[in-house]
Amino acid sequence: MTKPFEEAIGYHFKDPGLLREALSHRSYASESRTDLYNERLEFLGDSILSAVVAHHCYLIFPDEREGTLSKIRSQLVSRGSLAQWAKKVDLGAHLLLGVGEESSGGRGRASVLANALEALIGAIFLDGGYAAATGFIKRWGLSGLGELVETDYKSRLQEVLQRKHKQTPTYELLESVGPDHDRTFSVVVRLGHRVLGRGMGKSKKEAEQAAAREALEGY
Repeated sequence: MTKPFEEAIGYHFKDPGLLREALSHRSYASESRTDLYNERLEFLGDSILSAVVAHHCYLIFPDEREGTLSKIRSQLVSRGSLAQWAKKVDLGAHLLLGVGEESSGGRGRASVLANALEALIGAIFLDGGYAAATGFIKRWGLSGLGELVETDYKSRLQEVLQRKHKQTPTYELLESVGPDHDRTFSVVVRLGHRVLGRGMGKSKKEAEQAAAREALEGY
């Protein structure tokens, strides 16, 4: 059962027992009258994953601040992201589940998949070391990282202004030009009466984000 899965993930275990443990849900262990299930490996894998992602973000985003790095890391290690990653390697098909968990849709449940993925990372770490775990995480979980660069400039600007000035910015629509199907919006962002930035976009939201991005260049 495990050989095709090892081929799929690109890692071959020296100790197959670790892989079996990573794939074993508590419900399966209970019905099989064994103490072997994946929650301890999940605990370990969560820490390894966080460390690898944090280090990678630190290296490839040298100009980003701690808050932005934390947001990127949180997005990458969120339950939803981990569940999608687990689906890439078809992890659900290889899980060992109890009858009840199986019948209730456990193989596709985001929480089950995310937990099992963390357990798998923990198992790879124990079997092959930090380098092996890092290789697996980068190959499967960080390939799209460049798409996650901070884009919510409005939230970021608000955080900065609240921290520095105890105030929040306001946005003003200056004009919208062009036909209804192809309008361009112009916006300014202010702190009190002071203009911090200007932006243009094909929607008010896009123009406000552009204005916030320009404003952030001054901080």
